[in-house]
Amino acid sequence: MARNARIVVVGGGYVGMYTALRLQKKLRRGEASVTVIDPQSHMTYQPFLPEAAAGSIEPRHVVVPLRKVLKRCHHLTGRVTAINHASREVTVELAAGHVTSIGYNMLVVAPGSVARTLPIPGLVEYGIAFKTVGEAIYLRNHVLSRLDAAATTIDPALRRRLLTFLVVGGGYAGVEALAELADMARYATRYYEDVESDDLRWVLVEASGRIMPEVGPRLGLYTVERLLDAGIEVFLNTRVTTMEGGHVLLDDGTEFDTDTIVWTAGVKPNPMLEHTDLPRDARGRIECTAELQVLDQPDVFSAGDCASVPDLTKDDPEARTSPSAQHAVRQAKVLADNIVAHLRGRTLTPYKHAYAGSVASLGLYKGVAEIYGIKLRGIVAWFMHRTYHVSRMPTWNRRIRIVFDWTGALFLGREVVALGQINDPRADFNRVAGNPSQPGAATTERPEPASATSSAQAAAPHRSAASPAG
Repeated sequence: MARNARIVVVGGGYVGMYTALRLQKKLRRGEASVTVIDPQSHMTYQPFLPEAAAGSIEPRHVVVPLRKVLKRCHHLTGRVTAINHASREVTVELAAGHVTSIGYNMLVVAPGSVARTLPIPGLVEYGIAFKTVGEAIYLRNHVLSRLDAAATTIDPALRRRLLTFLVVGGGYAGVEALAELADMARYATRYYEDVESDDLRWVLVEASGRIMPEVGPRLGLYTVERLLDAGIEVFLNTRVTTMEGGHVLLDDGTEFDTDTIVWTAGVKPNPMLEHTDLPRDARGRIECTAELQVLDQPDVFSAGDCASVPDLTKDDPEARTSPSAQHAVRQAKVLADNIVAHLRGRTLTPYKHAYAGSVASLGLYKGVAEIYGIKLRGIVAWFMHRTYHVSRMPTWNRRIRIVFDWTGALFLGREVVALGQINDPRADFNRVAGNPSQPGAATTERPEPASATSSAQAAAPHRSAASPAG
């Protein structure tokens, strides 16, 4: 391929950022230019979102600014809306608002996944996902604001609603978010005269018969036991049938009112892939070879949640790698090396990585882990969870900041203050300006059932922002 080839990377998440990082180290001067396109100017390290939501880590420290680390790459803040490989063009809706087309010689497709939703009445209006740092910040403020509201009402039904929190989905995201937020809320109650930890009701609903299947049946059962010990209600083999008006009805007949619904029931490939001419499988993922090249398209590469990559560690030819950060980070390394090899006319390397295991936090000093078949639990697993993920956090800058955050929390305790103003920053200004027609002109914290509607509306921008995450 000619010098000065243009490589376009769609997505600045795990695959996109790690691929660009490695390319800027491997490419010779003038060999190729790399352009990364993502709606956000940062990469989010999602395994640390639960701790960011719970106040153990500063939210800014779980994101990596792309322009700062990709110094030899170009970065465009925009949303890729279509890919036409026949003409080698990507269509981008830029942050400034206009739409443009960008040509390329080689393409990396890594827009990642989005929350998988179901046609459940009330989900769109009342649910919020847990995939972005904005959603983590919002949930932290929202949970603490529910405690504030509950402490100011004498209506017992309203108080129960405000202090009831529902998480739907028993995978890693749901369990870790639930455990960390519940720990934070229990810790916060020590500062309230009229709210006790026993007043809080946390509910986990999972459609299958087990939670966190990645850690195996025994550790999954151990996790359920620890959640029950913490006073968390766990419903397995159960589905939500409706959540209209914040009134939740489960298919086993259980019903309750809540002001907080966190939706973590799986992911699906980014819908943007529907607007491409690239081959996709039945689940909507891009079909790839073991070398991470798109099938029959040698100049297009893909990896991560949006890619269907053969799992060479298994005998089944139909087996595919799972959509996990563990695979995404390792695939990015192989992908970048294969791009360099392709540019230089060398043989490409197939991706092959045996599953190493899993680690998960169940709140402060509690965790589960399965590493190369060795099962661990309790504080040892919790320590391994922190050690593993801080070692995988991109850049020493972020690793050091996170360790400082943990050290401060260890000696000084969690920060349990709600900064609810960031959800509606113009509220006070509109009130004093006498503009009641604008959002926020009325009281921003209302201990009423209708507050769930405003919560969902405030979450809506974060849900849309999660769509192109890599």
